[in-house]
Amino acid sequence: MRKTITVFCGSSDGNVPAYGQAAEELGRLMALEGRRLVYGSGQCGMMGRVAKGVKDAGGYIIGINVKRFAEYLPYPGTDEFLMMDTLPERKDALIQYGEACVALPGGVGTLDELMEIYALAQAGILKKPLGILNVNHYFDGLLTQLDQACRDGFLTPADRALLITAQDPETLLRLLDEA
Repeated sequence: MRKTITVFCGSSDGNVPAYGQAAEELGRLMALEGRRLVYGSGQCGMMGRVAKGVKDAGGYIIGINVKRFAEYLPYPGTDEFLMMDTLPERKDALIQYGEACVALPGGVGTLDELMEIYALAQAGILKKPLGILNVNHYFDGLLTQLDQACRDGFLTPADRALLITAQDPETLLRLLDEA
């Protein structure tokens, strides 16, 4: 079992309630299974929702922030809190702390994190499973683009398979463990 999972997600809730519900459910399942959350430390949005799920189920949270966002406090009850100097240092720490990485719905920052991790995995630099929780088909456009890249010879089928996809938290955690 992957005991420490890094979660990348939005600092806002978006406007689809299913996203926040899935984030809380992922956090709850992680805690109930004895897994630890590593995340960007926010109290708001999807970040806050996954942390709430973990804490409500008695789990362990590691928050990693950057000095630029120091005014944003970590989720109450965060067990470990690290402050990095720069966004690239924060991203590196988030990647290194987890045994697997997961992306939930989010904006440009989440997509940036997901694509960097995917590129590192494709290059063989990162040897950790990478998954997306495709709640309400949020990532369908991205998945279509990756399938097109595979069909057109820019991405091998083996590299395309590096990105694990599930629509529910329980399946995603199981697939990460099997990877």
